[in-house]
Amino acid sequence: MNKQQGRTPLLDAMVHYVAEGALPFHTPGHKQGKGMAAPFTAVMGSKMLRYDVSLMSELDDLHQPQGCIKEAEQLVAELYGADDSFFVVNGTTGGIQAMILTIAGPGDKIIVPRNAHRSIISGIILSGAIPIYIYPEIDQELGIAMGVTTAVVEEALKKHPDAKGVLLINPTYYGVASDLAAIVALVHSYELPVIVDEAHGPHLKFSEQLPVSALDAGADICAQSTHKILGAMTQCSIVHCREERIDVERLKKMLQLVQSTSPNYILMASLDVARMQMGTEGPRLIGKAIKLAEYLRCEVNKIPGLFCFGSERMDRPGSYSLDLTKVTVTVRGLGITGMIAEKFLRSQYKIQAELCDMFNILFLITLGDSKHEIDVLLDALRQLAVQLKQAADFIAMAEAAAQPMPCLPEQVLVPREALFRSKTAVPFRQAAGKVCAEIVAFYPPGIPLICPGEKITLEMIDYCLALKQAGMNVSGPEDYLLNRILVVA
Repeated sequence: MNKQQGRTPLLDAMVHYVAEGALPFHTPGHKQGKGMAAPFTAVMGSKMLRYDVSLMSELDDLHQPQGCIKEAEQLVAELYGADDSFFVVNGTTGGIQAMILTIAGPGDKIIVPRNAHRSIISGIILSGAIPIYIYPEIDQELGIAMGVTTAVVEEALKKHPDAKGVLLINPTYYGVASDLAAIVALVHSYELPVIVDEAHGPHLKFSEQLPVSALDAGADICAQSTHKILGAMTQCSIVHCREERIDVERLKKMLQLVQSTSPNYILMASLDVARMQMGTEGPRLIGKAIKLAEYLRCEVNKIPGLFCFGSERMDRPGSYSLDLTKVTVTVRGLGITGMIAEKFLRSQYKIQAELCDMFNILFLITLGDSKHEIDVLLDALRQLAVQLKQAADFIAMAEAAAQPMPCLPEQVLVPREALFRSKTAVPFRQAAGKVCAEIVAFYPPGIPLICPGEKITLEMIDYCLALKQAGMNVSGPEDYLLNRILVVA
């Protein structure tokens, strides 16, 4: 790595400012901790509060960087091979919204996977764009959505050659990656840009054992959750782009639109330091995490009733490669749900998983883990397999999850229009023919069944009620019991 990657220009500027001892007559109001309430100071410490600083000239401006922030962002761009990189301090949600707003406006089409995160839906709503949904592949045995195939993307492009771009999720929450390079080449043959929600892949750059990163696959713009896997603080993300197909000045304006004018400098400094850590030690740290994850995966597969998929499953449609640091433990063989397993681990062993669904619990192995933590988790999983027995309703749940999904609903209104129209709540059983004003999804596999602006069908109502009766978790609607649903009045 370039020796310049050992620098931390933003952190250094903050340290210098505080060391100078300037008398603060500026925000924030706690004045470097002197006015902070004692209970907070007792927990967080007074030293950290001194670095909660603001927009002084020597500390630069996130929205018009000319000094230390600009230097820090240039170092990020150099590390990831981007033409431009930008700090984002309100999570990858803001980055994804800005990317969508950069390429699409009111009435423009954008091709997106149906299992889009709510940040993608919110970006589409803000832009007024028309989503053209494509379905990812579903692994019925695991009960999770995988990636999209090149063929599905090509079919959408042929039907909608007037689309403004294609948005991909790579890798998925469970670490599954599509054949991103092939899809990017296809989309570029249509002279369209590729946006990648790479929230779960800021570490991919640093190991050849992992899926190819978005930029290395040729994508035009991507957003990464630096806080999810690397060493930045929560809310900290980065947007990278290449300039050939992206209007960088428009992107800057959109980032200003969705971000605070008072960004937290401690958060930004953690981005600066996380980049430095990857620039100087990235391959070693990520290599260590992969080794631990593979050890965990191997040992879990020795436990009767548990299963942990790996690279051997990456020869199926939508499953091209796997982020090995995402360890999905399937508990279906025990006849219990992932929710039951997660509750057991948390209550009995004080272990908190990243997420759970009908059949699985997901664990993230990062640069912060050691063999000690992995062995503690393994001991707990061995006890789980011994102590927990099949839930009485598990078979019904599994059968419901295996049912084929109904056809994609008709889109009557763009999501933005559905959001701002007058709404009314109606009994879900009586909603056939009405236009939905909210999202309805079930886990597994977490794919929205109905989105804002789509016509609710009787077939979809029956399908959703069957999933609900089987005990599956509904997500999205205001009434989480799904007795009523919001529709356009």
